[in-house]
Amino acid sequence: MKKFIQIDNKIGNLNKKIYVDGDKSLSIRWALLASQAKGVSKAFNLLKSEDVFNTLTCLKKLGIKIKREKNIFFIRGNGLNGFSFKKNIVLNAGNSGTLGRLIIPLISLSPNKIKLIGDKSLSKRDFSRIIEPLKKLGVSFFPRNKKRLPLIIKGAKKIQTINYLEKKGSAQCKTAIMFASLNSNKKVSIKAKKSRNHTEILFKHLKIPIKVSEAKAYDKIEISGKRDFKSFNYKIPGDISSSAFFIALAILTEKSKILLKNININPSRIGIVKILNMMGAKIKFKKIRIYKGEKIADIEAKSVKNLKAINCPSNLNSSAIDEFLIIFLIASVSKGVSHFKNLSELNKKESKRLDWGYLILKKMGVKVKKTKNYGLKIWGNPKLKLKRKIIIKDYLKDHRIFMATVIAALSFGGNWKIYDPDSIQTSFPSFLKIIKKLGGKLN
Repeated sequence: MKKFIQIDNKIGNLNKKIYVDGDKSLSIRWALLASQAKGVSKAFNLLKSEDVFNTLTCLKKLGIKIKREKNIFFIRGNGLNGFSFKKNIVLNAGNSGTLGRLIIPLISLSPNKIKLIGDKSLSKRDFSRIIEPLKKLGVSFFPRNKKRLPLIIKGAKKIQTINYLEKKGSAQCKTAIMFASLNSNKKVSIKAKKSRNHTEILFKHLKIPIKVSEAKAYDKIEISGKRDFKSFNYKIPGDISSSAFFIALAILTEKSKILLKNININPSRIGIVKILNMMGAKIKFKKIRIYKGEKIADIEAKSVKNLKAINCPSNLNSSAIDEFLIIFLIASVSKGVSHFKNLSELNKKESKRLDWGYLILKKMGVKVKKTKNYGLKIWGNPKLKLKRKIIIKDYLKDHRIFMATVIAALSFGGNWKIYDPDSIQTSFPSFLKIIKKLGGKLN
């Protein structure tokens, strides 16, 4: 693939119906849980990205049989802790924080040491937030006191009970403890700050003994005892995080409308819709239905002339954490001054996305200021039109930075050179194909 793409033309008016790739969070969780089920599980519309293929490769190394027939994937699970593998294996999580953090608890009873590695970006990310609670459950990590990959993991003789407080709003950390608890004969209790709840929904669907008590800011999760569960089939809906780029494109392009089909609108994932509608956007859910506990809908987004600034409520941060780069772009053309705060979690992603959001806006000529408490203050310019040259590179191949800047280029004009288009293979391989179908001109 090319080292960079060039965009020097705004996109024309849109009136399209599109499908986006399968939900990444659900695709990875399906594969990992299917490996622990008894029997053959099937997935339809599994996201065919590097993160998911790395997940399947890791499971194969752990002795799980996997096959593919066109768009259907099959995983034969051997039950809880049913892995069978040679000594001294190495698992490569690639760029995926989700895979890296969720594969560890599934090997939490392994008597053999397993090495976990990742790419340059993942190796810079902090794993201490899952290392520390997993240590309390009895898992050992080497070298001791190391917080980043590569790591060597040795399982516990048995999984201990734990009362765990998750206060970052990280679904990965919460899920890691939940996955480890599958192998515990005792009750595991988690008090977790609100975040994505796909794992809780899947546990309930699979009849894994789980009790969730919801409160305003925190949920209490109790998982009681080790219990095998049966194989399960899953039709993966479209990814709301992938949809966000096209929602923004429709909002920012004159006389435009887009209909996104069969999208996962889990309430813990739709912060971007709530935030953008507060800013005057016109985003609607149509044909809402429930599939195995998850809420699915078609999403309609239309162009808007009079967007308004927002003092963004921090309680929506976790449900929009992967979409803030898009939200910052919308704020840049909204009337007034937008305020965002408590976004430290953005700098713990594939790249320092809060810093990159600031830098991208500066490159665009938008007035923006970093504030205390990991925030941004953005002065919107409803008449923003770019004529300058902008180069985006050296961002650790963060897929969301690449896609957000493509949307900026197509929406605001200017002459853009955006490096590392292959970064989209991580989460949304068909992104550029869809852009071209919509009429985007890429050189």
